[in-house]
Amino acid sequence: MASFVTYEDNLPAAVAQIRANLQAPLAASYIDYGIGVFGGLADFFQNDVPKAFTSVDDKGLQEHFKTSNAKAIATMRDLAAWLKSQKPHATQNFALGADKFAKMLHATERVDIPIDQLKKAGEADLARNLASLKSACDDFLPGKSLTDCVAKVEADKPVGGAVEGARAQLAGLRQFIIDKDLVTIPGTEQAKVDEAPPFNRWNFAYIEIPGPYEKGLPSTYYIAPPDPKWSKAEQEAYVPGKAVLLFTSAHEVFPGHFVQFLHANRSDWIFGRLFVGYAYAEGWAHYCEEMMFDAGLEDATPEVHIGQLTEALLRNVRFLSSIGMHTGSMTMADSEKMFREKAFQDGGNARQQAARGTYDPAYLNYTLGKLMIMQLREDWTKTRGGRTGWKAFHDQFLSYGGPPIPLVRAQMLGGKAEAVLWQKPAEATK
Repeated sequence: MASFVTYEDNLPAAVAQIRANLQAPLAASYIDYGIGVFGGLADFFQNDVPKAFTSVDDKGLQEHFKTSNAKAIATMRDLAAWLKSQKPHATQNFALGADKFAKMLHATERVDIPIDQLKKAGEADLARNLASLKSACDDFLPGKSLTDCVAKVEADKPVGGAVEGARAQLAGLRQFIIDKDLVTIPGTEQAKVDEAPPFNRWNFAYIEIPGPYEKGLPSTYYIAPPDPKWSKAEQEAYVPGKAVLLFTSAHEVFPGHFVQFLHANRSDWIFGRLFVGYAYAEGWAHYCEEMMFDAGLEDATPEVHIGQLTEALLRNVRFLSSIGMHTGSMTMADSEKMFREKAFQDGGNARQQAARGTYDPAYLNYTLGKLMIMQLREDWTKTRGGRTGWKAFHDQFLSYGGPPIPLVRAQMLGGKAEAVLWQKPAEATK
C-alpha cells in the first residue's frame, strides 16, 4: 500500500510530462485510446483500488492513501477531459511511413524482408486461410455463404459468458497437451480468468504473467466486456462463440503465452528470462492455435476448424492493415472494412482492431512470428522425426526465452540469422 501511495504521489508530475509530450493536433484514434485508458484508470482508482487495501490497519497510511488517491483520480479525469477537448482538432495522421516501418521491423525483430514481399506473404496466408474456411464451411453449413457460416459458429455462445466459458476451457486444453505430448508444462503455477479492468479494454483478451523474479504467483487471463456505449446487437456480437473462444484460450494460456512464460522464466540464460520480443511471444501464441487444431483438438471438427480460422484471419488482416496503414494508402476505414469482410469481425471488434493498428503498427507480428516459427519447425524437424519431433522442437524453441526469431533460427539450425517465412507448398494446396 505504501508503494502504491508513492506511485500515486508521483502521478501529477508524470501526467504533466504526458501533456508536454503529446503535441496537438493528435490522431483521432490516439485521442479515443487515451480517453479510454486514462478515464478507465480514474474509475479503477475510485472503485477498485480502495477495496484492495481495506485490511491495512494503519490509520496514517490510510489517510495518506485517501489524499493521494483523490488527487490521482482528479489528475486522470483532467487528462481524459483534455484529450476530449482535442477531438475537434483530430487528424488521421498516424502513418510511420515505409522507411520508419522497415527500420522498426529490423531494430525490433531482425526482419529485413522488403515490404512488398512481406505484403505478398501476408496476402498468400490470407488466401490460404480463406480457402480452408470455405472447405470447412462446405462441411459445416453446405450451400451457405462464409458470412452465414461464421455467424452460426459465433452464435453458439459460451455458457455464462466469455469469462466463465474460458474458465471451463482451460482444464481441457491442458489435458489435451498432456495427452498428445505436445510441449512440456513446467512448474505448478496457475492461470486464472477474470474480467479486464476498465483502463485496459481496447482489445478482447490478454494475459498478465508474473516476471522472472516472482516465484509461484498465478497469471490472470483477462477478457474485456463489450463497450456499454455500443448497440445491444454489437455488444452481443462482441462475445465470441465457443469455438472461437477456445483458440483465444489456447493463445493466451495453454499452450500459448502462459506456457511460454513458464519456460522463459526458467531459462538458463538471463537475457532469455528478462527479454521477450513481440514476434516471438505473439508468434508463438498464434502458432499454437493452428498447431492445436492440427493435433486434433476437440476432434478437429469443422466447427472447431472455423473457430481456429476466424482467429487466423483476424491476424492476417492485422498484418495487412499494419502494412497498408503505415506504408501505403489504406485508411482506418479501409482497415475496418477489411476486418469485417475478410476476417468476419463484428462491428465493435472491427473498429477496435482498425484503431489498434494506428498506434500498434507492430501488430503484424502475430502472423509474421507464426510464419517464421512454422518454417523453423519444418526445417528443424526435417532431420529430427518430422511430426514426432514437435514436442522436442517446442521445448527447444521455448528454452531461449524470447529473442528475435531470426536469432533463434541461427541457434537451432546453425548458419545465418535470417527471417524465413513459411508458405504452404503449391502441391499441398490442390
